[in-house]
Amino acid sequence: MAETETKHHPEHHDEDVHDANYQAPPEKTIEEIMAADQEDESLRRYKEALLGAAQTEKIIVDPNDPRKVIVKKLALVVEGRDDMELDLTGDLSQLKKQLFVIKEGVQYKVRIDFIVQREIVHGLKYVQKTSRLGVNVDKMKHMVGSYPPKKEIQFYLTPAEEAPSGTFSRGTYSVSSVFTDDDKHIHLEWDWTFEIKKDWA
Repeated sequence: MAETETKHHPEHHDEDVHDANYQAPPEKTIEEIMAADQEDESLRRYKEALLGAAQTEKIIVDPNDPRKVIVKKLALVVEGRDDMELDLTGDLSQLKKQLFVIKEGVQYKVRIDFIVQREIVHGLKYVQKTSRLGVNVDKMKHMVGSYPPKKEIQFYLTPAEEAPSGTFSRGTYSVSSVFTDDDKHIHLEWDWTFEIKKDWA
């Protein structure tokens, strides 16, 4: 594979990220997708709407980056508050130093901002494993979907999660995140940290 990939973290076993019995459909270029089923007018119109400008031009946002998916940002979204954001375009080893504070018991969502360039990507997935004091306490896996190349940033917002609550739930949690796809391409892996407190302060 031509894309630059991040190495697997040792704590991420392949079965944690990918379903062992699932066989992904073969990768197809935009040209192959557009050429298929031309006699089906409704399908042709659907593909044209899905692919937009990518039908007629090669969408390359960053010519110096060979990847198809460039993950830009992670945000914690809580209603009524400004989004708490992590920049995923710099030194990922520094992310653990940026501590998110989350009030216990609140509803929050995770938003991933990303760019798709060069080719359509199939079956994007977001997998997040949370641990405390070295013990895994939570794992979420979300099917993000298939996305065509676009010059604009695209995003995925997880369903609402509830932060732990109670005296024993307060403290610092370590999170390992993976943005991958049906073809087991690891587009980005990163570690980050949040702290559950009684209040936001």
